[in-house]
Amino acid sequence: MPKSSKIPGFYKLSSDERLDKLKEFADLTNEETEIIRSMSGIKLENATKMIENSVGGISLPIGIATNFIINQNEYLVPLATEEPSVIAACSNAAGLGRKRGGFTAKSTGNLMRTQIQLVKVKDFEYAKNNIQKNKSELLELAREKTPTLSSIGGGAKDLQLKELDTKRGKMLIVEIYIDCKDAMGANACNTVAEALAPKIENISGGEALLKIVSNLATERMVEAHAIFDKESLGGEHIVERILDASEFAHNDPYRAVTNNKGIMNGITSVAIATGQDIRAIESAIHAYASISGKYIPLTTWEKDSSGDLVGKIKIPMPVGIVGGASSVHPTSKICLKVLKVDSASQLGEIITSIGLAQNLAALRALVSEGIQEGHMKLHAKNIAVSAGATGELIEKVSEIMVQEKNVKFLRAKELIEKLEK
Repeated sequence: MPKSSKIPGFYKLSSDERLDKLKEFADLTNEETEIIRSMSGIKLENATKMIENSVGGISLPIGIATNFIINQNEYLVPLATEEPSVIAACSNAAGLGRKRGGFTAKSTGNLMRTQIQLVKVKDFEYAKNNIQKNKSELLELAREKTPTLSSIGGGAKDLQLKELDTKRGKMLIVEIYIDCKDAMGANACNTVAEALAPKIENISGGEALLKIVSNLATERMVEAHAIFDKESLGGEHIVERILDASEFAHNDPYRAVTNNKGIMNGITSVAIATGQDIRAIESAIHAYASISGKYIPLTTWEKDSSGDLVGKIKIPMPVGIVGGASSVHPTSKICLKVLKVDSASQLGEIITSIGLAQNLAALRALVSEGIQEGHMKLHAKNIAVSAGATGELIEKVSEIMVQEKNVKFLRAKELIEKLEK
C-alpha cells in the first residue's frame, strides 16, 4: 500500500515523533535520522572541502510539509527556513489541493546557455558567417569538454549568435546551449565557454571577454497547476477575493514583489534543504518575472466552470541532483532521499509546486483572517523563548500574548515572572 503524505496531527507530535514518522515514510537509516536530528550534518573538516577559510557553520531548522500530491505521487517535503508559518501554510494548501488530485507539474527540459562575449569585432558579417560555418566543429569540441554529459545524451546541442548595440560599441554574443541532464550545470557551461573562446576568437577576429553561464534559464522552465475546491477555501466569496488580490499584483509592481517574495519563501526553503544554488534560482526567477519589461506575479489565478479556483505557475528552475552541495552535504543528500527524486526535472517540479502552494496559502490568509494570525502564533513562541521561557511556559506565555494581541518582549518577561511565581 502506498505511503500517504497526509498525516493528521503531524504538527501536534513531538520532534522525535515527527522524525520517526519521516524515518518510516522515507526509509531512513538510523544514521541518516541522527544526521537530521543533529541539525548540522557536516563536520568542520568537510566544510573546508566545500568553501575556503571555513571556521564553522550555521544551522536552519528543517521542517516537513505534509499532504503533498504531485503528479499523482505522495511527498513529504523538507524545507529549511527560519520564517514562521511557511511550513504550516504549505501543508495547509497542499491539504486543500488533495480533493482535486493535488498538483500537476511538468518540466521543459534541462538546457542551459553559456555565453561568450566578443568585443572589438571589425567585420560582424564576416565573424557571424565564419562562426556559423564552423558551428558543427565548435559543438563537437564543446561535447568533448563534457564527456560524462555527452555519454548520457547531454552536452552541447546548439549555438546561436546575437548582436548587442551598446554605449561601448557593438558586441557579438555567442551562446551555446547545453543539456545539463541531472546537474545544475554551471561548471559544465563555464568549462565549455572557456574552451571554445580561443577558437572563436581566431575565426571571428574579435576578442573574447566574458565566458560564463547565464542564470536566466528560460530553456529550463517548469509549469505547475492545481485546482482548489471553492467550499474548502471558504466559499465563493473567498475565491472572488483571491482573484481580486491576484489582479492587484498584476497591476502594481509593489504588490507583485511581495506576492513573489511569498512564493520564494517556499521555493528557497526546499532549495536550501536539497543543497541547490539558491542565488541562481532566485536571480533566474525574479529576472523572469520582469522579462516582459514589467515586474509581474509568478502565478495566475482564475475560476473554472464549477467556480473552483485554478492556480498556475511557470518559472525557470535551474536545479540539480548530481554535483554541488546536493552531492556533498549529508543533510542535503538525506533530503533528496526523503523526496525520492531520480531526476533534476522531478526536483524542479516539486519545488515549483511548493511555490504555488505557498502563494495560495498566503493569498487565502490575506483575504480572510489576515496574514498575521498564523504568523504571530509562531512569532509569539520565538519571543517567549528569547525572553527566557522554557518547557511548558513557552506555550502558556505565547498563547496569552496572542490572545492579548500584545506579542512583545517586555510583555513576555512580565508573564514569565508572573507564571513562575
